[in-house]
Amino acid sequence: MTAANMKPVLLLVPGMLNDERVWAGVAQALADVAQVRVARVTTQATIPAMAQDAWALLADLPPKAPVVLVGFSMGGYVAIEMLARPQRRLRAAALVATSARPESPQGQAQREKSIAALQGDFARTVQGIAQWGSHEPTPALLQALTQMMLDVGAETAVRQTRAIMARGDHREALARLDLPVHVLCGAADRITPPALSQELAALIPHARFHEIEKAGHMLPLEQPDQVAALLRPLCELPQGALA
Repeated sequence: MTAANMKPVLLLVPGMLNDERVWAGVAQALADVAQVRVARVTTQATIPAMAQDAWALLADLPPKAPVVLVGFSMGGYVAIEMLARPQRRLRAAALVATSARPESPQGQAQREKSIAALQGDFARTVQGIAQWGSHEPTPALLQALTQMMLDVGAETAVRQTRAIMARGDHREALARLDLPVHVLCGAADRITPPALSQELAALIPHARFHEIEKAGHMLPLEQPDQVAALLRPLCELPQGALA
């Protein structure tokens, strides 16, 4: 099979306190049109290091193999880093519940408070994050989300928070992109409000903005079928096309 005829590789990047479970429903829904790979972002100390390890997951592919890059929340910062400093051609990308803005002084101060909470009572803090990050969650969703975060652990959460605080400003690079990009957000997202996703979409040429109802920040877990439906056209694009 030539690179042009192979299924695209769908590279999914999880958010903070997430692992591959955050993408499970989306990955299952798109298995018929893509080879799904999920980046690991739980061991690195910086966003660029996360990006480098994500690129390494594609090292076995031929140069022209189609790749669709999708980043969620902190994983969106990783995807933005990858888009700003590409190491190979990408077919398309999607940025989910994330922002192009660098950290503000107010954000720095708030994250320091979050670090103190994570170090002080991790289990209680995780429960609060799960509630705040979801819109009308079911008990099953809350249990799954909380368990995933507990499994990832406090040490990783603090390290990821520090990485987020030091993320770069790549807005100039995003404004020069020439590939299809979809920007997704939950209508009830209180962590990354829809206005930030709208701002991100407006920055990127040809980007399409999608706001999903009945969803908060944890969009891939809350509405996996809707997320998959919006990603599917990117996987089915012919090479070089704009969606």
